[in-house]
Parts: sequence; structure tokens; C-alpha cells
Amino acid sequence: MVDGGSEDRTAAIAAALADRVLLAPRGRARQMNAGAAAVRGETLVFLHADTRLPPDADQLVADSLTRHSWGRFDVQIDSARPSLRMVACAMNLRSRLTGIATGDQAIFVRRAAFAGFPEIALMEDIAFSKAMKRRGPPACLRARVTTSGRRWERGGILRTVLQMWRLRLAYFLGVSPDELARRYGH
Repeated sequence: MVDGGSEDRTAAIAAALADRVLLAPRGRARQMNAGAAAVRGETLVFLHADTRLPPDADQLVADSLTRHSWGRFDVQIDSARPSLRMVACAMNLRSRLTGIATGDQAIFVRRAAFAGFPEIALMEDIAFSKAMKRRGPPACLRARVTTSGRRWERGGILRTVLQMWRLRLAYFLGVSPDELARRYGH
């Protein structure tokens, strides 16, 4: 587990649950790159703290990396709201059609293919996916990780979805990741 300077008890709580807790400069890409640099395995899995892997994830990842250099899981959102099931379906379909994975989907990669996440303020997962697609298509596993619905429920489902699409469109139109992070509230 890599903590980016949280001011709550995250690192202390994680210490009881994780093999190692590392401290890294704030920023998802910096934290993920620090974690990748600190481990020795041939397979890297990048998992957000609010996301859970399916029980057979290790075997699914190992099997898919025999045919692909990277990949991601489908996602389901932990919520009783039917609209968030539709959001998850749309995320999975968009990812399958574009080959772009987001951090909520538990991105995995062979160490030999990993050149790091671009250390940008936001959209590091999108930039990583675009770079990895040049090496080959992702494994798009139908098995689902479960991620928290808190962000959507707190911000309003429609408002959050629209915000994500506005940010993604702005990124594709060339708005800097620093400006996007400012708009996002990072």
C-alpha cells in the first residue's frame, strides 16, 4: 500500500492489513510508480483503496497475461441504486470499445511492459492506457472488481458522470492535466 500523505489514519490502518506501507509524494501516478518500484514480482496490479478484487483475481490476471501485456477488470459499483449499475455497464462498454482503462478497473500489467504511469496531475490512467495500447490491446476481463459508490452518491450521479465526461473531453482537446486537476478539485 502506498500512502500519498493522507492526514487521517490511512497508513496506520493499512499497516495492520498490508505487507508493506510506503509513503510517497502526493499524486496517484507518483504513488503507483513508487509501489511498482518497491516490489519484485513479475505482475503489477494497481488497485484503488476503495476497490475490491474478485476472489480469483490472481488466477485471472495470470491467465490473461499469457496473451496480453496488460489489462483491466470490468467494474461494478457498490450501491443499491440501479442507476449506478447502468453507470458501471457504460464504463465497461466504453472501456471495451476504446481500450482505455480507468483506475477503478484495477489495471494490471507485466513488469517487463511497465514503463510507469505518466506523473501528471490527473488522467494518468488514460495516458497510461494510450501508451500501453501501442504495445497491444488490453485484456478486458469480464470478472468484476467492486468499487465504492460514495463519489457518485455524494456528488450526485448525473453531476458526477457529466463532470467525468467534461474532464475527459477537455483532456482529449488538450487541456493540461494540472488545469483538469484544478477543475476536479484535487
